[in-house]
Amino acid sequence: MEKSDKEVKVFHNTEQLSTALAEYVIENSDTAVKERGAFSIVLSGGNLIHLMRKLTKPPYVRMVDWSKWHVFWAEENILPKKHPESIYRQAKEAFISKVPIKSANIYSVRLGVSAEKAMEEYEFKIRQVVRSRTVAVSPSSDSPRFDLMLLMMGEDGHVASLFPDHPVLSEESQWVACVASEGKESVTLTLPVINSAANVAIVATGSDVAQSVSLALGDPLPSGFIPAQMVSPRDGGNLVWFLDGSAASLLPGNNGGESSAT
Repeated sequence: MEKSDKEVKVFHNTEQLSTALAEYVIENSDTAVKERGAFSIVLSGGNLIHLMRKLTKPPYVRMVDWSKWHVFWAEENILPKKHPESIYRQAKEAFISKVPIKSANIYSVRLGVSAEKAMEEYEFKIRQVVRSRTVAVSPSSDSPRFDLMLLMMGEDGHVASLFPDHPVLSEESQWVACVASEGKESVTLTLPVINSAANVAIVATGSDVAQSVSLALGDPLPSGFIPAQMVSPRDGGNLVWFLDGSAASLLPGNNGGESSAT
């Protein structure tokens, strides 16, 4: 399975990062729509949706063929319906409600049920869109090959709801898993699905993640120590890190300015 090198982009501040992220999303959207007639994008929690809000404003909002978008989630907190900490609800209020994405093309995790049932129903939804070829299939497995996976890295190096040393990091067959951590339950996509995506972006901002960024982008660590380091798209998939100056402050040679490296 061919693996691609990662690209690291560092920006002075989150405003510059947000602009670059919007342009990156549009580029991936245009490519997918031209090649397949549809664009599948996976969102996650944290500050990601706030950073994507630039897409809801001119000139970017007019540059996207929103009718071709199919939106999925890398993770969701298992909560009562309409709970303010629902990642879907946060995305809807700050982003989805402000752009003309078809409601039928939004594939959220069901709330108000058990984590096990939410997991099963969400995986079934994904399998249905893969069967219809709305989402492509990985050339080396039966996993979905989403066009773009957007992940926000947490202070401990987690992405989606894949936390350090959690058993779900070893999951190989399920596409969706349940995770219990720090007193709450979540549903998350697994590493085989994340690493099957055609394009993956990991976003990290703020000084509190600087140590984990440095570790993730450094020498290989024991499996599970920094989950973000386990993100390695296969079959020619691309990985790009978007960092602000604070998140990149412990990287060798970083001066807080914009840079790019592989």
